[in-house]
Amino acid sequence: MTMSVPARRSSLLSAAAVAWLIASVYYFYQYLLRSAPSVMMPELSQAFGVSAVALGSLLGLFYTGYGSFSLVAGVAVDQFGPRWLMTLGAALVAVGALLFATGDPTLAGWGRFLQGAAGVFAFIGAAYIASAYFPGSQAATLIGGTQMIGMAGGSAGQFIVGPATAAGMTWLQFWIASGIAGFALAGLIFVLTPEHKVAAAPAGPARPRNAWIGEAASAILAVLRNPQSILCGVVTGLLFAPTNIFDMVWGVRFLQEAHDLPYPAAVMRSAMVPLGWIIGCPLFGALSDRLGRRKPLVIAGAAALLGCLVLILFGGRGLFPPYSLGLLAGVASGAAMLPYTVVKEANRPEHGGTATGVVNFIAFMMSAVLGPILGDRLIRASGGGARELSHYQAAFAPLVVGVGLAVALALFLKETGTAARTTAAARSDTDRSQQ
Repeated sequence: MTMSVPARRSSLLSAAAVAWLIASVYYFYQYLLRSAPSVMMPELSQAFGVSAVALGSLLGLFYTGYGSFSLVAGVAVDQFGPRWLMTLGAALVAVGALLFATGDPTLAGWGRFLQGAAGVFAFIGAAYIASAYFPGSQAATLIGGTQMIGMAGGSAGQFIVGPATAAGMTWLQFWIASGIAGFALAGLIFVLTPEHKVAAAPAGPARPRNAWIGEAASAILAVLRNPQSILCGVVTGLLFAPTNIFDMVWGVRFLQEAHDLPYPAAVMRSAMVPLGWIIGCPLFGALSDRLGRRKPLVIAGAAALLGCLVLILFGGRGLFPPYSLGLLAGVASGAAMLPYTVVKEANRPEHGGTATGVVNFIAFMMSAVLGPILGDRLIRASGGGARELSHYQAAFAPLVVGVGLAVALALFLKETGTAARTTAAARSDTDRSQQ
């Protein structure tokens, strides 16, 4: 018996929903590995035989891998679909976790790079599924939901792994268990993600075997030539940096050293930032889809993050209740996901994965470059000795300037929401009727 069209559509959406969910779980997994080292810095420094700053640079290799492979991932997903690429990616993240578990700084560095390079397929794959199988009016909500699940992993990497470490779990046990979990996840992705359906080629000469290489290069150039793509990447990178560099690498140490908080309290307060993302990402996405506007929400979120960052670094103690500023900063940071929707809407539909890859490339290469620079500033400010609040203020003040710049640059984003498109279409109809 032949399935009706509505039944086929419902079945396809159900399969796509499962695929999107498992891709988001993959994103949760790589975010867990991304943030977990922040709660085990002293143990890792001792195990690897390196200083805290050298360890920060080693951990920052995640962003080098993540940023540098973003373009590759975006183009590859557009060409081949997410199933095989996400399966291979999850397995390679697992390999990276096991390399990190060796305790050898060189192998651990390669493992950290691999975690980022292979982990990039998680978000790009989830975003591809969201845009390819669901209505465009749900794009920002689904992408925000993906980031919500990812940041749940970032938060778990702090408020779950931290107490587990304090209770006796060793860093080695964590990384070995993470590697095993990654291989299991790869199997689930392969089973639950549908095959990529390539559109039938038009009549004419046969498509050359390696034509995808030229098509990929053409897609990258087309996206890069669009000024909105670069703008989206820079704004996203400036809004991501406080979380990627300050909170997920130095957050716990900052609270311990600059505010004399005990380790458990520092872990929980630092975990408020990714917990805020869990709230902010779907909130900004849903509001954006409901209002049909992207740009005002990006500006509002960036401005709120700027205020929180100023208060965290320079505000007096006790001005706000404990945990509140970190939570508010995380909620405001959720606006950083909206440029991913803007860039997809500002480029051709068939370049959706490539556009996401370009934004990821710019944003996370900024974190990869800025991380070691700010770590070096911290060492110079403290003279290599004990670190105090004033040293952190001097080292991380550029992040405040960066978020302020993001607010200014967001003013130049193109409004791509449904309300703007409807208004543009109405104007076009009016102009034609008057001619």
